[in-house]
Amino acid sequence: MKKTSRQAMREAKRKKATRQKVIVYSGLGLAVIAVVVIIILLSGTSLNSASLMGDEVAITSSDHVPIDTPPGPYSSNPPAGGTHYDSDFSAKFYQDSDLAILPTNPEGYLVHSLEHGYVVFWYNCQVSGIDCSGLKQTIQTVMDDTGNTKLIAFPWEDMDVPLAMTSWGRILKFTQPDAAQMKQFVERNRYHAPEPNAP
Repeated sequence: MKKTSRQAMREAKRKKATRQKVIVYSGLGLAVIAVVVIIILLSGTSLNSASLMGDEVAITSSDHVPIDTPPGPYSSNPPAGGTHYDSDFSAKFYQDSDLAILPTNPEGYLVHSLEHGYVVFWYNCQVSGIDCSGLKQTIQTVMDDTGNTKLIAFPWEDMDVPLAMTSWGRILKFTQPDAAQMKQFVERNRYHAPEPNAP
């Protein structure tokens, strides 16, 4: 009878030791998994930043300014961020004919769209030798191919290239439209902004 009692005690000690080992190893395993997840998340964030296209543009402020005052000044032309109005433009392909009915200082509204994660195609048909209809068609095709979400095409004659694309804090200028690069810019840069989930 005593022997059985000793065996039972040994068995209980062995089970207790096994349970403690399982708890310790489980805790260590969870800690390792947590560290790996944190490393993956942190490296994913830096990879996303590194994968943005275009030249980086310094943005000193993202404040709203009253609509009756000029926005800016901006660190790039066309602007890729900075002070702006508290209202934006909708996703659309804007034509020269739209300018007559749009408010003055459209850049103030467009920069607000950039703050919401938009990509803007700024196009200039006044550049010598540019095929305007071909440029517009290429832009429209890229917009269609990338879902027309958070995308604006806007005429902008105040630049020396036929096309510039901006997202918040980034600009890429084109001497000739390149549909593959344009599409890549949209896919990499769209939604990278202070308020990407705003409409």
